[in-house]
Amino acid sequence: MLFNPQTTLNCNGQILDLSEPIVMGILNVTPDSFYDGGKFSRVADSLAQTQKMLSEGAAIIDIGAASSRPGAKMLSADAELEFLMPTIEAILAKYPDVILSCDTYHSAVAKTVIEAGVRIINDISGGAIDEKLWPTIAQYRVPYVLMHNRGTPENMQQNTDYEDVVKSVIEYFVIKIEQLRSLGINDIVLDIGFGFAKTLEQNYELLRQLHLFQMFELPILAGISRKSMIYKLLNTTPQNALNGTTVLNTVAIQKGASILRVHDVREAVETIQLLRLTAD
Repeated sequence: MLFNPQTTLNCNGQILDLSEPIVMGILNVTPDSFYDGGKFSRVADSLAQTQKMLSEGAAIIDIGAASSRPGAKMLSADAELEFLMPTIEAILAKYPDVILSCDTYHSAVAKTVIEAGVRIINDISGGAIDEKLWPTIAQYRVPYVLMHNRGTPENMQQNTDYEDVVKSVIEYFVIKIEQLRSLGINDIVLDIGFGFAKTLEQNYELLRQLHLFQMFELPILAGISRKSMIYKLLNTTPQNALNGTTVLNTVAIQKGASILRVHDVREAVETIQLLRLTAD
């Protein structure tokens, strides 16, 4: 089955329909992102990119200020907000109904951006970096993207020693989902964490077994776009990894992904449209 049964997220009163896969467009306002660092650090450039992604069919715009590439140094909450807030305010002034997601692991950032109008928090740490983040999510009752990871971007690629990576990620989600629900957080999206504390081989094993994560009956986000699991395998660069991204996004949807998090919205939307027409 290509598409999951009817699923919705309550995004601060705005209902997001996930009965068919949707696209989350990436908006990096950090100068050192692995693919598009510095391209959208000016507010005018971020606004233009947001307009482009929305016109191409993005259902969510995911804005982030801290690079999560392997080896990247962590930003303080204040530094993140200095990058984020001018762009968030400009986007919401021009597109007040847009569903904005913020990629952060800081509770202070989450609180500030939610109060400004952000509707989803996307956390690469699984709540492990800031113990106040989950209570903040519970207080504001916004959807939360729970990603599997070990460590921080600075050291995560030293933490790839799994006996069984699929079993380990499933066990991680079992524990974390129970903890989140005990706080009253029910709008949860699962992100396997491709490229985070995983070897190239482990990434592909998780993608092969992605359908197993449907056991949680929660939306699955696939964040594969232009990552090293593509360009290192193909001996190319992030700039030349769009074709590989499209291929793996196709696999992810066929195995149950509800959200594609991508740099290239039009290509991802077209992938979903074509798969819809060819589904059994």
